[in-house]
Amino acid sequence: MSQAMQTDQSVFPSNVIPFRMAVILPRHREYLARWLEAGKRMGLCDAEICIDDEATFADSEQALIWVRENASPAYVVHPEGTHWVVVDALRGNVLSHESSFEMALDFIRPALPLQGSVAAA
Repeated sequence: MSQAMQTDQSVFPSNVIPFRMAVILPRHREYLARWLEAGKRMGLCDAEICIDDEATFADSEQALIWVRENASPAYVVHPEGTHWVVVDALRGNVLSHESSFEMALDFIRPALPLQGSVAAA
């Protein structure tokens, strides 16, 4: 019994377990589709969710976003810790760290009202 306890302590040396988001949830996919449709008149062209090949953890997904001005993806949105990072995909610069997927998309183009500002119908 003490052998198992020692093994557990060596594997988990502290009580802190890091929280990382690794996937884009169905609600994110639905919001992305609505956001893209609403933003087409503002220059958004297409979006795709794919696996991030450079992620340091398994099954990390990212959203690639195209605008009319360029054939390459213009933005990448991916989870990092408990935030969402918006990256200028053409230059590789981090543009913003947002607390939600919706706010990350809103940073790129405010096409839909954010949940907190939507009036009850």
